[in-house]
Amino acid sequence: MAVNTVINQIIVLFLMIFAGFLAKKKGIISGASRKKLSELLLNITNPLLIISSFQFEFSREILQNVLIVLVFAIVAHALQILLGKLLFIKSDGGTKQVGELSAIYTNCGFMGFPVLESLYGKIGILYGSVYSAVFNVYLWTHGVMVLNGKGGAKSVKKILLNPGIISVVIGLLIFFFSIKLPYPVAQAMELLGDMTIPLSMLIVGATLADADFKKLFSGFNLYYITGIRLILMPLLAIMILKLFSLSEVLMGTCVLFIAMPVATTVSIFAEMYNGDTELASRVVVFSTLLSAFTIPLMIALL
Repeated sequence: MAVNTVINQIIVLFLMIFAGFLAKKKGIISGASRKKLSELLLNITNPLLIISSFQFEFSREILQNVLIVLVFAIVAHALQILLGKLLFIKSDGGTKQVGELSAIYTNCGFMGFPVLESLYGKIGILYGSVYSAVFNVYLWTHGVMVLNGKGGAKSVKKILLNPGIISVVIGLLIFFFSIKLPYPVAQAMELLGDMTIPLSMLIVGATLADADFKKLFSGFNLYYITGIRLILMPLLAIMILKLFSLSEVLMGTCVLFIAMPVATTVSIFAEMYNGDTELASRVVVFSTLLSAFTIPLMIALL
């Protein structure tokens, strides 16, 4: 895909982020309403977007691509866990925890899906949802253990009842059995699912509005963690994937999800489990801003 097209799509998304930023600054979106919008996205619009993306006629090619993304996601997360431990082996306490999580978990939901949708359409969402399902399994097992020291039954329950996981399972059943949903149902699902992109961008913008920009750019750890997340990890992914003959959409999907900024869940988990919330929040915000430049760069390198 032409780099100019990618840059234009990134600009469109960041203009929507700016709208969310202004809405928060003007008091149109409050902290409480942002939380409710996030719940709406995670529990309704995003699952419906995923399910509607599986409305393809069954084909061995798509099935093969789904399996490729599945294997990639499993291996990529495992390698990033190993690299995260090595790269932050000398770090202490909260910095070590935030660094490891940031090296592994990207914002594949709020940022990844909008970028994939704008570049590749529904097929990009289909492949991306498989990666996202693996992401959630790792997040609620390994991610919790990094901060809490243990997973527990609650983590397993979170995985099984996660709307993203459930929607992927439903979507796969629709795809495997070539189920054609009635037009009113399919159309309603698609329209609600299409709300995910602008809604997620507004939420990201509202989140950025809460950042203390006076403190945002200070500290070596901020740049070290962000560099690993936005530059090192995507470059490694590109070098490895270049060894295989993958289609443009598959290459783009895999690299884009690795190239996304730090997941907002990292700051949420840090708050939940008494981690370094301040560093986690700054890393999420800074990496999100910087990704406007690094994402087109990584696509250009493809």
